[in-house]
Amino acid sequence: METKGRFYITQIKQLQDRIFDRLLLENGMEISGGQGRILFILWKTDNLTISEISEKTSLAKNTVSVVINGMVNKGIVERNINPKNRRQTIVSLTEYAKSMQEKYEAVSQQMNMLFYQDFSEKEQNQFERYLARILETLIKNLPSNK
Repeated sequence: METKGRFYITQIKQLQDRIFDRLLLENGMEISGGQGRILFILWKTDNLTISEISEKTSLAKNTVSVVINGMVNKGIVERNINPKNRRQTIVSLTEYAKSMQEKYEAVSQQMNMLFYQDFSEKEQNQFERYLARILETLIKNLPSNK
């Protein structure tokens, strides 16, 4: 059985990224979507390793490292050696990053309103349950989980 769901998800993701990046810029935030995903995680729990960020964002470790480098260069985060394990690097928010959280959340709220513009609350909840099921299935089928 062939479905169009995956095709729609890919298109939605691409359009959502472009619109979200534009909204961020319009609100004076010069960060990428990948940087925003990392910030979102660090705003919840600061001082994480690259591995922890990778796990929580579903981004590959090498991708996280590259994005973190750009964020360090912009003064958004800083890297420090973990005093408990000198082989690990801890990524921490700067004051600049902490000051961006409220504005970022407002942009995220704009995006959510756009996403669900013509949905009833019941439809939104049902849609999110379907997405959660898809995500759960994909996580179960990751090569590292077998």
